Amino acid sequence: MANVSELYEARVAAGQLQPDAAQRGVLPVLDRLVRELGAAPAPAPQRNGWLSRLRGAAPAAAPAVRGLYLWGGVGRGKSMLMDLVMAAAPTDAKRRVHFHEFMQEIQAGLEAVRKTGQQDAVRPVALEVARQVRLLCFDEMQITDIADAMIVGRLFQILFEEGVTVVTTSNRVPEELYKNGLNRQLFLPFIALLRERLEVVELVSATDHRQNRDEGGQVWFVPADAEAHDRMDALWRAETGGQPSPALVLEIKGRQVEIPQHVGRIGRASFWELCGRPLGPGDYLTIAEALDVLFIDSIPRLSQSNYNEAKRFVTLIDALYEARVRLIASAADEPERLYAEGEGAFEFERTASRLREMRDADWGRE
Repeated sequence: MANVSELYEARVAAGQLQPDAAQRGVLPVLDRLVRELGAAPAPAPQRNGWLSRLRGAAPAAAPAVRGLYLWGGVGRGKSMLMDLVMAAAPTDAKRRVHFHEFMQEIQAGLEAVRKTGQQDAVRPVALEVARQVRLLCFDEMQITDIADAMIVGRLFQILFEEGVTVVTTSNRVPEELYKNGLNRQLFLPFIALLRERLEVVELVSATDHRQNRDEGGQVWFVPADAEAHDRMDALWRAETGGQPSPALVLEIKGRQVEIPQHVGRIGRASFWELCGRPLGPGDYLTIAEALDVLFIDSIPRLSQSNYNEAKRFVTLIDALYEARVRLIASAADEPERLYAEGEGAFEFERTASRLREMRDADWGRE
């Protein structure tokens, strides 16, 4: 099987990638990781399910290969490099998942275990993850939820002890994760754990590769005025064939989340209908799974004054991006100028870059 460097150079030769010196500088680290995964002993057979593993001692796990924490500016190719690791890794027990989605699964698992009366919910959930994967790749590790922040240290300690290798991307150095978060002192051991178990590498490139793509037909209308609304209406009619567009009601954990208009897998809602309500990552993931195209009307300028709504918008775009949902929107300004300053502006740089990429002519589910 080809190593990461060989896969990278093959894509450059095929014209699928632009050669980048900074990306090439990281390739030896990725090759080391894949090589060590191939040389590591196979994991011992494990009992199926967390209940059976609680009833008896689990077999000793092989030590985890030291993983990777790849961080840097938006659009520098971090996710692409992680995908090459996934392609080259010599194991079928591997998974790539957005960090938000993974933590949603973990929280759901914790809730299920607690219902059984178990005092320690984290361990059985972590053991079940370790039963399924040797390599776990996370896109965009960022931690803003206190519920996640309070469990990640112990969760990942168990994963590492069970022989799971972690590769993750982030636009923050580890020390800036959960920055200014509530009870952050309880989170600090997780940062030390990341430094111990993952090789921390900064991808320093002057090129934002997402900015160099060709845009297709207009799908981002600025400003969000009457003319933009009319042009959105025209696109909506073109996409839906002018069919009736009733509300789409999604059942999510006993609640109902409504998209005001939909035809088939095409939906439409305003910014405030999507982000002005207390929706979370699980809601946005469900919306992204239900739609191939989403129209969003009247995205405002974002700042400290609408911080909670802006934070939800970031989470929504992450979900749409990962699911490759086509986005058509009207907004107060171009993505790079929507959130110009204040708390949250740094995190929004990645969202702006993703919004720019989502305007490509070939963006969307195949």
